[in-house]
This record gives sequence, C-alpha cells and structure tokens, in this order.
Amino acid sequence: MKLKDIYKLAITAGIEADPRGKKLIKEQLAKKAVAFKKLDEDEKDFFDEEKLENPFADTRVLAGDPEMEIRGLIAGIDMEGPEILLADRLREKGAAIDLVMAHHPEGKALAALHDVMSLQADLWHQYGVPLNVGDSLMDRRAKEVQRALSPVNHNRAVDAAQSLEMALMCVHTPADNLVSIFLQNHFAKEDPNTVDDVVKTLKTIPEYSQASRLNAGPRIVVGAGNKRAGRIMVMMTGGTGGPEESIEKLASAGVGTLVEMHIDEKLKKKAEEHHVNVIVAGHIASDSVGMNLLLDQLENKGVEIRTCSGLIRIKRS
Repeated sequence: MKLKDIYKLAITAGIEADPRGKKLIKEQLAKKAVAFKKLDEDEKDFFDEEKLENPFADTRVLAGDPEMEIRGLIAGIDMEGPEILLADRLREKGAAIDLVMAHHPEGKALAALHDVMSLQADLWHQYGVPLNVGDSLMDRRAKEVQRALSPVNHNRAVDAAQSLEMALMCVHTPADNLVSIFLQNHFAKEDPNTVDDVVKTLKTIPEYSQASRLNAGPRIVVGAGNKRAGRIMVMMTGGTGGPEESIEKLASAGVGTLVEMHIDEKLKKKAEEHHVNVIVAGHIASDSVGMNLLLDQLENKGVEIRTCSGLIRIKRS
C-alpha cells in the first residue's frame, strides 16, 4: 500500500466508527472549506489544509512521501526517539519497515489535540446531555488542554524520523473511535448486570486479559463490585479527559457506569459525589484494541505488521 492509502484507510475507519455520524462530519468539513475560502491569501499560507478532508486533527502523516510504497510497518502506543531508533536498527538488520505508526499524536497532531475534543459533546448528547451544555463545558476544557500542550517540544520525534529518512504517522482518534464502538457493542451483547460483571466482561477480551496479567488490567475506581451497573457508557474517545462538570450532567442523564481508559482525581471525586460507578479499563490495553482493529485491516491488504512500545497485538481477522 502507498503511505497516502494507509492514511486514507485510517481516516475512513475513524469516520465509520465516529459517534457524530457521517452526515455531521460532512457538514463540519464543508464549514471548514467555506471558512478557508474566506481567508486572506497570507492567512491561507498558515492553514492546515488536511482539515478540509480529515476531521481528526490528531491524526496525520508527519514524515515521508505520501506516494511511497509501504511493505511493512512498526506500530506502537508511543513512538518517539527511542522507538524510531529501534525501527531504524531493525531496518538495518533486514526488517521490512518502511513506516513508523504511532497511536499517540506527535508533531503538529499533538499541538492540535484540543481540536478533536468537541467530539465528546456529541457523545454525551447520545446519552441525554443537551448539546448547548456539552459544547459550553467542552470549550473551556479544550482551551485548558491547548494551554497545557503549548510549551511541549512537539516535533522531537518528527525530527528524528526525518533525519533517518523514516516515514512517520500517528493515528489517535480514529483508533479511539474503533475501541469505543467495539466495547459499547460488546457490553450490549453481554449485558453485564453488576459492576463486577462489567470487569469480568472486559477480561474476556484478550488485550484486557493480558494486561491483567501485567497488573494493568481493568479495575473499579468508584463504586462497589456488587452494585448494579445501570446504563453503561464507554468514554474512550475525543482526545483526552473531559471536564469534571460532565460527570454531573451524565449522572442526571441516567448513566450508571462509566468505562474509561484512565481518569484523573477531579473526575473521580465528581463521580463519587454523584454516585456514578467508574471502571478504568486500562489505558494501554484500550489503545491496543483500537489499534489492533486498524492493523488487522492493513494486514489483510498485505502490509507486514510489527509492534512495540506496549501495543498488545491481537489479531481478529
């Protein structure tokens, strides 16, 4: 496959699994196109034109010729300087590695992580939180994330890849969308009753089972195992953790149990206050599920797959 085709496949897979739906995404892309046309010529020079076709600002080709043929790739959760050196060393030893694929964003994709967070408001809306409330809460939180990321040295890994003439891309929200819908469908099928049942159901999934053996598997952080789970919401997409005020709104909307990749102390305390059960499924295990669902599609098209950096490779196809 060509690098550009791998990129397009990732975007398409992300859109297919996106909670906003294709119609809304198409409308949002159209609005960006209109806004782009209205810019002055000097402003257009600084506009990221990928935004006109790709709704995921945290997913980008960061290094490499889009037309290059990719025989094989090495994928991982965090692919930074050490992992890029590893890829180059394996390539020296004869491995068919033409591309480094990161899950977590690097370069300009990391700098724009806040741009994808509005997705969370659409997900909350599916559970009964009004869009105007979700948009207001998320706008403040996204600005916090933007400020927190602004001092980061975003381009270190990109510079390393370019120096070694290695293609580099990151696939963040598309993979998170894939794991989110996978787990929501899994819970709908298994219909766990108690909070303990939710954890047990997660552990039937190979990535979470293996993570449990590494002391990094699913665990209850708010609530008790014998409590009824109620309505289960998987909250694993939309860039990074949302605002603490969202917990109260989701509780009022009828969410009984949140299944998260990770949760900070402020959100945890809010969940305790509003009697929402919280299960942390595991960050790296959850990221692995999403990436595996994408990597399976690439492997089916003849791309050789290697993994590192914590990615628990499980094949489903």
